[in-house]
Amino acid sequence: MTVRADRSLFVLTILTGSFLLFLVQPMVARIALPRLGGAPAVWNSAMLVYQALLLAGYGYAHALGGLRVRIQASVHLVVLALAALWLPIGVLGWPLPEGTAPELWVPWLFAASIGPLFVAVSAQAPLIQRWFAAARPDQDPYRLYAASNLGSFAGLLAYPLLVEPLLPVDGQRWLWSAGYILLVALVTAIAWHLPRSSGQAVALSGAGERPGWRRVALWIALAFVPSGLMLATSTYITTDIVAMPLLWVIPLGLYLLSFSIAFADRRAPADFITRIAPITIVLFGGLMIGGSHLQPMFGLLLALTLLFMVCVALHTAMYRLRPAPERLTGFYLAMSIGGALGGLFAGLIAPGLFDWTWEYPLLILAAGALVPQMFLVQPLRVLWWKGGGVPALAAIAGALGLLLVLRQWGPAAWFGEQQAGIVFAVVAVTGLASIGVRHAYVLVLAVSLLLFGGIGALKDTIAGDVRTRSYFGVYGVTEAHDRRTLTHGTTLHGIQLLGSPEREQQPTTYYVPSSGVGRAMTLAPSLYGLESRIGVVGLGTGTLACYAWPTQHWTFFEIDPVVADLARQRFSFLRTCAPEARIKIGDARLSIAAAKPNSFDLLALDAFSSDAVPIHMLTREAFADYARALQPSGLLLVHISNRYMDLTPVVSAAAQAGGWHAIELLDDPADEEGSLSHWVALSRDPRALGRLERTGTGWVAMKRHPASSGWTDDYASILPLLHP
Repeated sequence: MTVRADRSLFVLTILTGSFLLFLVQPMVARIALPRLGGAPAVWNSAMLVYQALLLAGYGYAHALGGLRVRIQASVHLVVLALAALWLPIGVLGWPLPEGTAPELWVPWLFAASIGPLFVAVSAQAPLIQRWFAAARPDQDPYRLYAASNLGSFAGLLAYPLLVEPLLPVDGQRWLWSAGYILLVALVTAIAWHLPRSSGQAVALSGAGERPGWRRVALWIALAFVPSGLMLATSTYITTDIVAMPLLWVIPLGLYLLSFSIAFADRRAPADFITRIAPITIVLFGGLMIGGSHLQPMFGLLLALTLLFMVCVALHTAMYRLRPAPERLTGFYLAMSIGGALGGLFAGLIAPGLFDWTWEYPLLILAAGALVPQMFLVQPLRVLWWKGGGVPALAAIAGALGLLLVLRQWGPAAWFGEQQAGIVFAVVAVTGLASIGVRHAYVLVLAVSLLLFGGIGALKDTIAGDVRTRSYFGVYGVTEAHDRRTLTHGTTLHGIQLLGSPEREQQPTTYYVPSSGVGRAMTLAPSLYGLESRIGVVGLGTGTLACYAWPTQHWTFFEIDPVVADLARQRFSFLRTCAPEARIKIGDARLSIAAAKPNSFDLLALDAFSSDAVPIHMLTREAFADYARALQPSGLLLVHISNRYMDLTPVVSAAAQAGGWHAIELLDDPADEEGSLSHWVALSRDPRALGRLERTGTGWVAMKRHPASSGWTDDYASILPLLHP
């Protein structure tokens, strides 16, 4: 076997394993979605399980280090064979125990469903590199890690772009299982060609200098910050800049690509990016915290550039501190620990600890403290920082302190928002001059983060009643011009007019009387009687409650208890118009499926206007649940206004498959308090729709789409629905 062929086999094997690893993550969560519901807590729990299983896989690979490589290969093949008992991959049919929180149950369910397979596959990257070092001791095994992350990146993109659009869930399960069999065959081929005696290659057990605890701690820190910043960037850009479908794929993809550059054979790209990373951090870091003032696409580009630079620089620093191949698995184990801790901090701890995305500036500051630095202008090293740099540091601290004071309390004509460019120039020059002296650089970066948004965010945090946060996002309540507004990131959730009682009970935005839902709610008493039963999915501010009659029975389905608290405490729609309304917390699909047949006369779905469309709420099976919960002549109203997707084909196909009649209304109200809205009304009784059509002009029969346009619990893709 030639050296080229041998290396190609190792590369192909590590690519295959990493591809399968990142393909299985969204796939298993997608399989579980209809049964467990769409709560972000489920997804957060799933990600926590993945991190824990990855850590277990790296720990298992490290534990094999005391054995000869051929024995390692034999043990691993046995582990792969035992894990194959869990094929075809999927989620066990264990029901969610009554009264058990999904975020507590899901980790056990996922670990039992895919744990052995995930651990066996995740061990591929460190094991294959170790075996490569044994087979080719004259070559650097760490360069194979670049191939590993290319495989991860390919698997990440393949699922939303190819696998999900082209295959139903059952087909996805068998495709992954076939890939696993291929992986076992490739590992077997490598095992066959491994050295048969210790004389042919290093034994890889106990050799090499043992790294001290300081170096191990630095490995963990260098892995912690990029992992946490990747998740924090995803949260921040969808909260404060722009909410777009599939946007989470881009930060994760850049994070994976950074490994490929940092561990590549050619060192020039990694070294160049590492050199300019401190410039990027000090110039862009502060601007990003004031992201709400940027053009959305420009802000998005800056955030992604900043993330990529930080990831490459810190992963390159980690690569430069790598141990000898004999200690390779311990190095990857420390990297996995840091990655898991970073994900835990940004994904689970920060949402419960902070009222805003404070983890984002904190991780930017940590990146500045860790990124490799060298003087950009060498004469400064002699002139500016001579004698330890104490005078220079004192001058910088004084100038920045004065700038902070003037920015807050100085003349607006000189230091206000309109002169932000001048302030930015001062900070930028100071920051560039400080590169190479870490404590001065971190000081400038910290002041920059405060100047360009940190102080304003801190004021809102101290105020205590402007923002609140849950695992579902950041909510803001603001008052201006006699109105109170609720936002969820960049998505408007409702407006209440202030002043007289009549104004405070007036429906606004997507729910004005001329909207589809406004007309249906107005018609409900005459169509179904004064004791009609109304269900609403998505509470928001509770605006729709002001269509309620005292004798009606209203039920709101809301996934986030924080929203329920805001609707009760900060807005008066509920307590004024429908004080007896029930609010059922939890995933609406599961709650409606558990309701008794014929429980509702009218059901309104208002959960699809943001970027995170709950797919499981629009499948044919979901519409079957709605049909069961509605009485035979009941009305189903679906709000499909969306900035990025056209959901019409999905609803039309589900209506056609379920025997629904459907009409739609695109309402552009003349009332300045109203918003453009697109509602679809469905019923199995055409007479109900006929009476609704007579409430005003604008209703049109919904265009029929091919049944293939619809979603099922087994198949769904948002790609064909994205606006060009």
